[in-house]
Amino acid sequence: MAQKATSSVQGTTKEYSDGSQLSNGTTRSGKGKRKDYSSDGVTDNDIFMLPASDFQLLGLLTAIAALVRLFRIYQPSSVVFDEVHFGGFASKYIKGRFFMDVHPPLAKLLLTLAGWLAGFDGEFDFKEIGKDYVEPGVPYVAMRLLPALMGVMTIPTIFLTLKATGCRTMTAAMGAGLIIFENGLLTQSRLILLDSPLIIFTAFTALAWTCFTNQHEQGPSKAFDASWWFWLVATGLGLGATVSVKWVGLFTIAWVGSLTVVQLWVLLGDTVTVTPRLWMKHFLARFFCLVVIPLTFYLGLFAIHFICLVNPGEGDGFMSSEFQATLNSKAMQDVPADVVLGSRVSIRHHNTHGGYLHSHYHMYPTGSKQQQITLYPHKDENNMWLLENQTQPEGPDGPIPGLNAWDTGEPTFIRDGTVLRLYHFVTDRRLHSHDVRPPVSEAEWQNEVSAYGYEGFEGDANDYFRVEIVKAFSDGVAAKDRVRTIETKFRLVHIMTGCALFSHKVKLPDWGFDQQEVTCAKQGTLPNSIWYIEQNEHPLLGAEAEKVNYKNPGFLGKFWELQKVMWTTNAGLVESHAWDSRPPSWPMLRRGINFWGKDRRHIYLIGNPIIWWSSTAAIGIYLAFKALSVLRWQRGFKDYDNVNFKRFDYEIGTSVLGWAFHYFPFYLMQRQLFLHHYFPALYFAIITLCQVYDFATNRISALGLRDRPAIGRGGIAAFLALSIVAFTLYAPLSYGNRWTQSACSKVKLLDTWDFDCSLFPTELSQYSLDSPSAGNAEQTAAPVAVGGNEKKSQDVNVTPHPAAEPSISRVEKVEYRDQDGNILNEDQVKDLEGKVSFETRYETRTRVIDSEGNEIADGPAGAEGFAPPHPDVDRLPETAVNQPEDDGRDKPATASPEDDIGKEKSVERADEGKPRPASEPQEATR
Repeated sequence: MAQKATSSVQGTTKEYSDGSQLSNGTTRSGKGKRKDYSSDGVTDNDIFMLPASDFQLLGLLTAIAALVRLFRIYQPSSVVFDEVHFGGFASKYIKGRFFMDVHPPLAKLLLTLAGWLAGFDGEFDFKEIGKDYVEPGVPYVAMRLLPALMGVMTIPTIFLTLKATGCRTMTAAMGAGLIIFENGLLTQSRLILLDSPLIIFTAFTALAWTCFTNQHEQGPSKAFDASWWFWLVATGLGLGATVSVKWVGLFTIAWVGSLTVVQLWVLLGDTVTVTPRLWMKHFLARFFCLVVIPLTFYLGLFAIHFICLVNPGEGDGFMSSEFQATLNSKAMQDVPADVVLGSRVSIRHHNTHGGYLHSHYHMYPTGSKQQQITLYPHKDENNMWLLENQTQPEGPDGPIPGLNAWDTGEPTFIRDGTVLRLYHFVTDRRLHSHDVRPPVSEAEWQNEVSAYGYEGFEGDANDYFRVEIVKAFSDGVAAKDRVRTIETKFRLVHIMTGCALFSHKVKLPDWGFDQQEVTCAKQGTLPNSIWYIEQNEHPLLGAEAEKVNYKNPGFLGKFWELQKVMWTTNAGLVESHAWDSRPPSWPMLRRGINFWGKDRRHIYLIGNPIIWWSSTAAIGIYLAFKALSVLRWQRGFKDYDNVNFKRFDYEIGTSVLGWAFHYFPFYLMQRQLFLHHYFPALYFAIITLCQVYDFATNRISALGLRDRPAIGRGGIAAFLALSIVAFTLYAPLSYGNRWTQSACSKVKLLDTWDFDCSLFPTELSQYSLDSPSAGNAEQTAAPVAVGGNEKKSQDVNVTPHPAAEPSISRVEKVEYRDQDGNILNEDQVKDLEGKVSFETRYETRTRVIDSEGNEIADGPAGAEGFAPPHPDVDRLPETAVNQPEDDGRDKPATASPEDDIGKEKSVERADEGKPRPASEPQEATR
């Protein structure tokens, strides 16, 4: 069939002998219908074949991005917000100390590499917001440069992505400009944080997939050639990198996966050029590149992670004993397998990873006031117990006295049903229980467990515990018959009361050194009352005795266990946070995050409202278009015969699908969420905005703008100018620059933007009058109304403020906000009394004023501006010491195992919702 073609700047016009015409959008049907899986209206948008002018413009935009991102990157010269944690991870990597974090390791390893190459030795601990970088010589600028440069690389990435979709060069430049001047992306990319690596890898994946899709849509002629394979492999690497930074990358995988299913479905419908064998080849190619490559990349990063972290650290308490045994100095020598009477043992709790059965020279403050029994997470001589029979062994002259009575003769195995006494070596007391409520868990079915007696005391009947082997949890035939080290899991049942030795994730208050509570439970859940022997020594079990040790879990075992711990910990971050927000507020930019404050300068994470709201409007335009098009299709209209209509639906629909996959899953999460979780979705929203503009001004002839390119270019210039103006207005909050109260008030468009303009001076000249000081944490107590019929709390938690320079008075302000962050006035608060409860956000903003009401600088040097810690960070395990815990005696006593389980979960959630800088284990015994 004869045909002729003429090319234009933006596409190809083809005129067929049947009269149909294809010019980026007119109707094509009848004899001109394609017979393969190629798509109408698609041209080869190879980004390597762009004209030199495009690359020159790209270089200019990248240079501008570098200037914007790197401007004064050295300020602040102290720890900001989550640099506490992600900088701290670099220290742990360099020292090889194991930690547990809810995020995969790629970004943290890159930050560590940047610091190490700049000479960082890991000695700086990043433990406090506001801790000075300069005096200890921390190469913090080099570490900040890594995310900053990744932020810079996002600009050429979006430019090339838009070109790959077929947009004009000016539209691609607009998209790059919007990324450059987006305040939120700027702020997040200038600090030692993970979001900038996440965005660049997400952007790279979108670029690679867009280029691959362009190759695929050109039909069989492009299938399996070098460019086709290159972009498919690049997509797989991008997916692996993205998911190796944060699990948000799973949403990117879902986006690519859903589009892959669409491609395979279209291929399946091509019965002319795609045979079943060829279809399987397409499938296997995609499976290898989009599943095997990302999975291998992800596994490889964790292999590097384990190689780097070979020493014990604060995070190993989250892991199983088998996992911990793979760390240096945590490995255990082979120990005798059989446990006999007279064995010196350490006993470990099975379910909570809480540690070892432990006692020390400290008494309970209430109850029996006898010696404490706890779980202690570290190896210690106070973990050692002697297993005694209920009577002394018989000798030729009668019972053999003393603790060494079982060291001669034939060893006596401890079997299911054996009654024991457990003698604590260091304090000369025996494990003991009685019908006395524990000091913390005061439930009727819980009895206190203590250490009772003295050296030479024979004990009493309350010292007797019966061994009950739990065969379902024991490993091996022999371990189910008699007690064997590590292999046998057993319960210790108190003879006199019938309760079982029990522990759970409830910690003792300060008087118990925050160690885990041990009780004797009559109705305790089975996993929490299971124990096993770890250390085992006996003179009769010599070198020839059978030995056992923990099984090495291997790489895959450690990998899978860590994934489960990461998932459980991440899901448990459900406590409220001073700066958290929910997904409905993100597209409209209703609230930001306070990062830092010092010397009346502040960093507050807030987006550029022009860019933010315009991109949200673009999403709305497409959704309205899709709804209308579906209705018209159902009524029989032939809109989809129009090529432009189809391309608008598919191309923009692909970007909106990316936005949806990176936005809507957060609605299903109960954990703490923040504005920066929207950034990947924002990237796709900006792409959508640019595509909608490009279609309106370049491809849709009905609007009349395609023939007037000057209007389109003028619109881009005006929109970018407006975005730059907005960027400039909010730049002081992004860079931490000087600002005034009046300038701040003029641009505070929403009441829910809770940066406090009163914290800035009235004139810029006042900055020169301030003496350089770190300033104090400036925070606001913001109680939040929560639905319910509870009574309003009468007390407000206010963090005590350190003594400052002499001042006339201090005014402490309490703001009441609803769940969306809106400030409530006094009348609204009064109306809500008795209808809702008010929860206090732990954030205090203190202003020191003189007698005339003028604010003066307050706070000792070295105290930095406050931003609450982020939840996605390293946390101490539940049993770590020096971790505050509410005194359980102030809580109502539970009355059933179900109540106690609920209490455990509430305490566990409270711990997981309060991330804190890592602290060294400290001995609780002296």
